[in-house]
Amino acid sequence: MSTHIDQLQAALKPSRERLLAHPMYAKINRIEDFQLFMEQHIFAVWDFMSLLKSLQRELTCVEVPWSPKGSPTTRRFINEIVLGEESDQDQAGIVLSHFEMYLEAMQQIGADTMPIHQLTEWLSYGKSLDESLYQLSINEETREFVRFTFEVINSGQLHKIAALFTFGREDLIPDMFIEILREMQRQGQATIDKLLYYLERHIEVDGDDHGPISLRMMEEICGSDTNKWKEATEVSILALEKRYQLWNGIEASIENPAQ
Repeated sequence: MSTHIDQLQAALKPSRERLLAHPMYAKINRIEDFQLFMEQHIFAVWDFMSLLKSLQRELTCVEVPWSPKGSPTTRRFINEIVLGEESDQDQAGIVLSHFEMYLEAMQQIGADTMPIHQLTEWLSYGKSLDESLYQLSINEETREFVRFTFEVINSGQLHKIAALFTFGREDLIPDMFIEILREMQRQGQATIDKLLYYLERHIEVDGDDHGPISLRMMEEICGSDTNKWKEATEVSILALEKRYQLWNGIEASIENPAQ
């Protein structure tokens, strides 16, 4: 691994540890808590696809007529990720995107899917993202999280987009969070099966080749350009801070569910 990668990961370590220790996790114990969590987290699941698609657009040829573009290894990596995110298989072997899997898990657990459906519907009608986010009844921290993602995407700076994807969007889910769901399942709570599958599936996918290949992608994009590595580090740290704030908003919703 390159010195640049080592330095970037070292710079991220305090933010990662702080995020893993967020007090929100300890406050999610009931079905109602998971409902509140999912109603906000779904927006992070949704905007991840735009982040991934922006990478696919930059690193592969999506134009006609087609011609080879960039590194074949990087092309394969991005296309494999898109395949898995956009057309994975659920517990029953049915092909769904991870976004659609998460929506099904929300419906199973009784979470409100209206805001995310409103967003995708409004966007399909041509309403702007900013206007749509402003009109949605969601946490301000959730709005800011999505805005930040699209701010980076719209910058058109590939090293920042890749850094946000590689380092800023890892779902840092503590073991205890998964164990709470498993214990609920052992107690006969069937409404969390789909959420548990979704989270365990992500852990499984993150544990394969995606991590090492994404680091190689960063090395290809940033090369020896110290300014790109500096900006990649800054974007990654800011992304983890936005995730921490997203968790802050969910924690506040759990503590004050009537708000």
